[in-house]
Amino acid sequence: MKKIVILISGRGSNMQALLEAKLPCTIAAVISNRADATGLETAQKHGIATHVVAHRDYADRENFDAMLAKTIDAYQPDFVVLAGFMRILTATFVHHYHGKLINIHPSLLPAYAGMHTHARALQDGVKIHGCTVHFVTPDLDHGPIIIQAAVPVLANDTEQILSQRVLQEEHRVYPQAISWLCNEQISLNVHGKVEFQTHKQIGHALISPGLE
Repeated sequence: MKKIVILISGRGSNMQALLEAKLPCTIAAVISNRADATGLETAQKHGIATHVVAHRDYADRENFDAMLAKTIDAYQPDFVVLAGFMRILTATFVHHYHGKLINIHPSLLPAYAGMHTHARALQDGVKIHGCTVHFVTPDLDHGPIIIQAAVPVLANDTEQILSQRVLQEEHRVYPQAISWLCNEQISLNVHGKVEFQTHKQIGHALISPGLE
C-alpha cells in the first residue's frame, strides 16, 4: 500500500477530507510549519503522527526546506500532499519530490495562480471558477493538471460565498486525485502531461449563465 505525508499550515479542511475518504493508502504523518495549526489536533485524533517544522526557526527557505525534507523522508512516502500549506517551496525541494508532490489550488489553473483567487475572479467578472489538483513544479501553480472542478459564479456572490462553493468541490476532487495516484491509475508521460491508465472521461459542459 502506498504511503503519503500531508503538509498543512492551518485548519486543514482538505486534509480532513482526505482522512475521511478512506483512501487506498497509509497516511504516515501530518506536518505543519505552524505549531498552532488546528489541523494537527485533527490528525492526532485520527491516530496519525504529527510534526512541526516551524519556518520561523530557520534563517532562509533553503534551510527550512532541508529540515522539512528530512522530516518527510523519515517516512519514505510515495507522495507528499500539500493541503493548505502556505509556504513557497524552493526548486531544490520540488525537484527532490519530482512526480510525488501534489497540491490543490483554488482556481481553474492556469488562470489565477497565486493568492486571492476568488477576489480576482469576481473582479474580472468570470462566470465559471473552480479548483485544480496538480503536480507541483518549480513554476508556481503551473504543474501538470490531474483534475479540476468548475462552479458557476453567481450574481450575488461575495468572495466568502464563492470560496465556500469552491471548497466543497476541493473536498470532492482531492480525495479522488490521491486515490488515482495510490491506485497507479495516472502517470506523467514524457511530455509532462497526466495520462489516465483506465479512467474514461465523460464529456459534458458547464455553461454559466445557463442557456435559455
